[in-house]
Amino acid sequence: MYELLKHYNYWLYALLLALGLYGMMSKRNLMKKLIAMSIFQWAIIYYFISIGAKRGGNIPIFPEHGIENLTIRAQNYVNPLPHVLMLTAIVVAVATTGIALALLIKIWQNWNTLEEDEILEKMRNE
Repeated sequence: MYELLKHYNYWLYALLLALGLYGMMSKRNLMKKLIAMSIFQWAIIYYFISIGAKRGGNIPIFPEHGIENLTIRAQNYVNPLPHVLMLTAIVVAVATTGIALALLIKIWQNWNTLEEDEILEKMRNE
């Protein structure tokens, strides 16, 4: 039981991931779907950032030591790759959200609603 509670942050990320997936699949309002997609994206980003963290880890910069000592002390350093990848994912998430908001504004201007069922009904009637 202690092992499950020890990694509470992973349970939180899984809950956020499930909440975002549920929102994207079950909601009919496009704004609610966008919010759920954003929650889903951020849950993944938080997960990868947390697996890249290490208690007591140092940054992998070796000013006074050569690269030959890296293999001996590799367990003492944090891997920067997950953090760098998540910086890219944050930029993509913000861009995706911005473009989706612009599309929602155009949908609202054209159809006067953000409800998926109403938009489909109006499209069929035209």
